[in-house]
Amino acid sequence: MYVDPTRNQQAGNLRWILPYCKPDLPRVAASVVLFAINNVMAMIMPLLAGTIVDQVITKGHLDQLTRLCVMMIVVTLVRVGARYGYQMWMERFGQNSVYRLVSDEYERLHELDFTYFNHTRTGDIMSRMTSDTDAIRHFLSWVTYQVADCVVMFIGALCVMTAIDWRLALALACVTPFLFLLTRQLAKHAHPIFFAIRNSLASLNSMVEENIEGNRVVKAFVREPFETRKFDEHNEDYKQRNMELAYNSRKYMPWLDGLGFSLELITLGFGGFLVIKGNMTLGNLVSFNSFLWMIDGPVRQSGWLINDWQRFNASCIKIRKLLTSRSRIAEKPDARQGVKQAVAIQKKLGASHAATPERMSGEIRFDHVSFAFPDDPATPILKDIDFFIPAGAKLGILGETGAGKSTLVSLISRFYDPTIGHVLIDGIDARDWPLSTLRSQVCIVAQDTFLFSDTIGGNIGFGAGERQDSHYIRRMAAIAGADGFITSMPQGYDTVVGERGVGLSGGQKQRLSLARALADDPAILIMDDTTSAVDMETEAQIQKHLRDLDTAKTIITIAHRISSIKDADLILVLEHGRIIERGSHEDLVGAHGRYWEIYRKQLGLQSGQAQGFSE
Repeated sequence: MYVDPTRNQQAGNLRWILPYCKPDLPRVAASVVLFAINNVMAMIMPLLAGTIVDQVITKGHLDQLTRLCVMMIVVTLVRVGARYGYQMWMERFGQNSVYRLVSDEYERLHELDFTYFNHTRTGDIMSRMTSDTDAIRHFLSWVTYQVADCVVMFIGALCVMTAIDWRLALALACVTPFLFLLTRQLAKHAHPIFFAIRNSLASLNSMVEENIEGNRVVKAFVREPFETRKFDEHNEDYKQRNMELAYNSRKYMPWLDGLGFSLELITLGFGGFLVIKGNMTLGNLVSFNSFLWMIDGPVRQSGWLINDWQRFNASCIKIRKLLTSRSRIAEKPDARQGVKQAVAIQKKLGASHAATPERMSGEIRFDHVSFAFPDDPATPILKDIDFFIPAGAKLGILGETGAGKSTLVSLISRFYDPTIGHVLIDGIDARDWPLSTLRSQVCIVAQDTFLFSDTIGGNIGFGAGERQDSHYIRRMAAIAGADGFITSMPQGYDTVVGERGVGLSGGQKQRLSLARALADDPAILIMDDTTSAVDMETEAQIQKHLRDLDTAKTIITIAHRISSIKDADLILVLEHGRIIERGSHEDLVGAHGRYWEIYRKQLGLQSGQAQGFSE
């Protein structure tokens, strides 16, 4: 027997969303009071109409007409006011609940590690933050009271109609078993369709986001027609998924509408027969017929509400999957206290570095470190990496593409944890440091720069915190070789850069990223091919400024130009995840190994005799 794997999740979706709703439950309670008033008024209106027919029209009691009309006006005004009130409160309830939910989603995204983002499409994440949360808001703000309205009206109307004439009410009740059968079948077939629609939308969003990011590449290769066809395929798939939902509704909705029309037919046919036979008054038939919309409306609306319920479930399951995701990079509960104790012990033992629990000195040791990505443990990226850098020293890393250079420095800031071995910072395992302390003291400036849609000064001061003032920002920009081109702009440091720094050259963006890292004042500065897009003269100036920094920093430089690392205290040459050579520039040149080959080729590049080395 087939068992729906999401059945238990569906059953728990309402329990799961409840904590986000609790702060607004008093508003819901007030809405329930207004809801009850609205429904009571709705029940009174048909009875007043029937009384007018029996007492005024049939019996000729005209003196009661004014009183009954005034009562109908008052009932209508009370009902309209109550309905408006609870609808507004329920909308506020839904908006507030989703606000708290989206905040949790956003915080969770910041807590997740690189592994999650490596395997989750951007479009899927955006769908969870937008369309999925809106489906939940729609359910809380509208579907909840519509379902309650349908149930209360249906049951209440049946009870009153039974009191008016049980025979006619029994005839209508014979239709309800068919109603429940149809709604059950509609829900069963709609559930998988909504999951397919949601996944198709995520795929479409990912494709659009990717093309927006890579619009320059698309234009450069004149691939607009190809990308348009690819988009049309995704768009067609999304359309077909929605058409499946429409076909499902087409299959069941006519029957539900037919049941609604059959109620009118039964009421007019059988009710008219009872009036003719004298078993029912005309006023009672009018009242009975006025109650009919309370039966007919829920019958017709049930299909749409079932669709909204299934959309709510599909969205909840996707968002719950995000919120229950856990980062592989977890901070120890007592990390801060443990670091304090470790630093105190080191001081007693006379450690050479001057680290504190809040400020690292920058000493780094890789103790026979190996690493493989969690989703592919059989393919090691780094193998037995072992080296030591004193605080304030400079390390250069050289190697071909795929040698593991960027992965190696990612272990220092603990974007990943080593599979084997230990990464020690100031003699303490990186896994024992509080993440906030570690990442505030280790700053990576990547070759692929990212700038926010903010002013240049705002981008540089992004991590500066209390140190963020115009003089400090400008001094960091000068060290990074960026002050010259910034001041030449019409608005200087108040110039707003476009999305991801569009409008700036690659070298300008790299220098701004370096200035942003320097403004954070880290103890360990990692430059991952940071100056690849600047000329050698500007790079030399940047290197000189870095040597003249007020505070000593451990600087790690990944580069493909030997000129960028030749002054390093230690140079590592990586190949296939292993260190094949190590030493100073003079030692490695004298060894006539792999480093010497690269050095010779780059000398040849300068004289036009050989092709330059490319990482």
